[in-house]
Amino acid sequence: MSEKIYLYPVWVRFWHWSNAILCLLLIFTGISMQYSDPAYPMIRFDWAVYLHDIAGILLAVSYLGFFIGNVLTPNGKHYIFRKGIVNNLIKQAKYYSFGIFKGEKPPFPITEESKFNPLQKFSYIVIMHLTIPLVALSGLMLFFPELMIFEIFGSKALHITDIIHVIMGFFISVFLIVHIYFCTIGCTPTSNFKSMFTGFHEKH
Repeated sequence: MSEKIYLYPVWVRFWHWSNAILCLLLIFTGISMQYSDPAYPMIRFDWAVYLHDIAGILLAVSYLGFFIGNVLTPNGKHYIFRKGIVNNLIKQAKYYSFGIFKGEKPPFPITEESKFNPLQKFSYIVIMHLTIPLVALSGLMLFFPELMIFEIFGSKALHITDIIHVIMGFFISVFLIVHIYFCTIGCTPTSNFKSMFTGFHEKH
């Protein structure tokens, strides 16, 4: 018999889906700008640039809302490292590598006080407190190059900033793929997806 616990308030669910849609739009338009043959573009170049800029601005606003929400609500406690993080990461990695296939119970079950296991917490902290800010800042620098990047990087400013922006975008793309896969590891392959609509996490 499964048990349901309320983990995702409305604002978290709204932010999550908004963030997901914006990230997918940014990835799609970014790939279109970076790799498309000008003669056969995925999206017409000027449209891709326009959509990418708008989605980037909205993602920055979304991130600001996420940051403020974590400061003002209890949700922020889930993004703080505790003692023993290295050992806990190793335990969780062993579970994902071997234990899950043997039917073992997870070493860090989800509760109202701790909704992320150590690997989830580590990856979310890196993405939300390092990668997203870097991709947003580098995007802002590319959007207003005359205001900052030449002062920081000199004559190679555009090239260096663009590389940082693309690398961070690549990391976010990989994270999304891995995130979607691990979301299928629940009571059922769809239960974790449903929780982001209902707010209730289903556990064994």
